[in-house]
Amino acid sequence: MSLKPEGPGGLPPLSRCQGGLAAAGVAQDCNRRGARAMAAATSLAGLVLMAAVATGPAQAAGTGLVYVSSEKDNAITLLDAKTQAVVGTIATCKRPRHMQLTPDRERLVVTCSDSNRADLIDLKTRKTVDSIPLGEDPELLDLSPDGKLIYVTNEDDAQLSIVDIASRKVIKTIKTGEEPEGIKVSRDGKLAYVTSEVANMVHVIDTASGKIIKNVQVPNRPRRFLITPDDKELWVTSELAGTVSIIDRADHTVKNEIRFEVKGFRPNDITPVGMVMTRDGKTAWIGLGRANHVARVDVASRKVESLVLVGKRAWGLALNRDESLLFVANGLSDDVSVVDTSAAKALRSVKVGRVPHTVVVDD
Repeated sequence: MSLKPEGPGGLPPLSRCQGGLAAAGVAQDCNRRGARAMAAATSLAGLVLMAAVATGPAQAAGTGLVYVSSEKDNAITLLDAKTQAVVGTIATCKRPRHMQLTPDRERLVVTCSDSNRADLIDLKTRKTVDSIPLGEDPELLDLSPDGKLIYVTNEDDAQLSIVDIASRKVIKTIKTGEEPEGIKVSRDGKLAYVTSEVANMVHVIDTASGKIIKNVQVPNRPRRFLITPDDKELWVTSELAGTVSIIDRADHTVKNEIRFEVKGFRPNDITPVGMVMTRDGKTAWIGLGRANHVARVDVASRKVESLVLVGKRAWGLALNRDESLLFVANGLSDDVSVVDTSAAKALRSVKVGRVPHTVVVDD
């Protein structure tokens, strides 16, 4: 019996290359068919890989939670990012304040001012897996781009400490002005910025040498930083001056200033601290502290577009993944305000632990 090739390219169809048919005189042709199929699959895989490289890596899905540190409860409150319902708590060290996700988004680093350490919390198990000594009275932290170092401000000692996570040791300390708080490491890891609340100054520090290369004078009681997505500007809140200073990162000079007015509040009630900016760099949200509002600022014009009434002492701010919601920790009303960013309207208030400080969203 003769079996003639019937498939594409003169090869047997797939059905004849299965079972015992291949032994009936078409084994060689079936081998050729298999080789072509493998080559096609390899080519397709290559195209898929090229497409993935072209579009960039997709951000991995998070835990779907919002983490809120509570200074008085020694705990972190967990909210469901979609429903904003409280779904649990994590016990931590004493007076947890600032928090930050590691670059791999697998752990949460929490500074505890009264324990002089940071807790590393595994997000899957919701348990502390390590504790890192940070020196006396740690305030705020930032991580090096590779996630191996913690940069932390020590208020009582007037210094910046650089801590190696693997060895759990302080590897360098740098003297600063009195009461340092804000700390921000540049995306390339070459510079660190520190605010001195007493000196009214931003220290620009070379991370390789550990030396201050410039001091930038800013208004009264500077607190927090953000670096714009284009890397060109450094924004600094000054709590007691009620301003945001905009520093040109090319020469580290102040090139602009934003002031705030809130109807019904005196100027000394307007105490900006926390900030967050959209990924496109077009909109900034500023927490106005005891003025109980957040301000939406158009970055290009430096103008306040709207004010949103939230809880008492609007402090820590964070956006969700699609930037449709802003979460605001209100330190004197023990709650988190959830703000619709497109409507610039508070949707709800969620009770959390006592004296909430920082919000981290991992949706």
